[in-house]
Amino acid sequence: MISVRHLTKSFGATKAVDDLSFTAKTGEVLGLLGPNGAGKTTTMRLITGFLFPDEGEVTVGTVPMFTRTTEAQRMIGYLPEGNPLYKEMLVCDFLKFAASVFQLGEAERVKALDFVVESVGIGDVYTRPIGTLSKGYRQRVGIAAALVHNPKVLILDEPTEGLDPNQRTDLRSMIKKLAEGRTILVSTHVMQEAQASCDRILIINRGKLVADGSPHELSRAAQGKRVLIVECEGKDCEKQMKKIEGLEDVVFDPSRGNRVRCTLTSTVDVDLRPAVSDLAHENKWTIWHLAEQERRLEDVFQSLTS
Repeated sequence: MISVRHLTKSFGATKAVDDLSFTAKTGEVLGLLGPNGAGKTTTMRLITGFLFPDEGEVTVGTVPMFTRTTEAQRMIGYLPEGNPLYKEMLVCDFLKFAASVFQLGEAERVKALDFVVESVGIGDVYTRPIGTLSKGYRQRVGIAAALVHNPKVLILDEPTEGLDPNQRTDLRSMIKKLAEGRTILVSTHVMQEAQASCDRILIINRGKLVADGSPHELSRAAQGKRVLIVECEGKDCEKQMKKIEGLEDVVFDPSRGNRVRCTLTSTVDVDLRPAVSDLAHENKWTIWHLAEQERRLEDVFQSLTS
């Protein structure tokens, strides 16, 4: 749904976005991660047509952003960083204003307002002044305004910034639900947020793309190996484990009763779990624990952006 190709943008001597390319498909929640100043907000402003690049292209669906800007922008809903709202307005009046910006007719507007109020859960505050709302509800109102024209692409810049843990959880659930049938791009510098809500993560540093993959893939790739932790009980566990094809290394922990705990290491492209499962079945072992050991996403982020 979104295609970004060789995007570059400089401000004076500072290159904020440097030859950035990626794609995002319908139904995907894509996280854009990076330290402060990495180029996340500039990238989002370029994708939405608020800024024009020095080089590169953005396509929304089949529409090129920089030659058919208004047409492409109609397909995008955008919540910018800081969520600019008119705090003296009632929520209902603000959303009617947002609908008028997209030139929705009366019948369209009624349907659109019903849709966003239900989608983001703001029915209880619909007639209240925005300035009296909690930060969590204000974020919901901002997302409602971005959704009012039912866009195919939703771009959210730091949507959970400043929210408490309960509000973050609620907003993550809402984003997952909104991803049904549309593409969502979310920027954050909080690893837990990306891991909890994103199907795929892009990490950028100094305007460059330094990693692209699911949280699991990024963790495994940064580790350089696949590490499997197995705790089993049965005959000849240690002897049989050493025979597994593709095994690079195995370390056995001191036995705990009749159980054996071992750490199996292989290359990134070799999955040892099927072999362990087959051995357990053949030898009638009891498997008490079997899980891949992953490097923490925070560690991956630090190693790529330090």
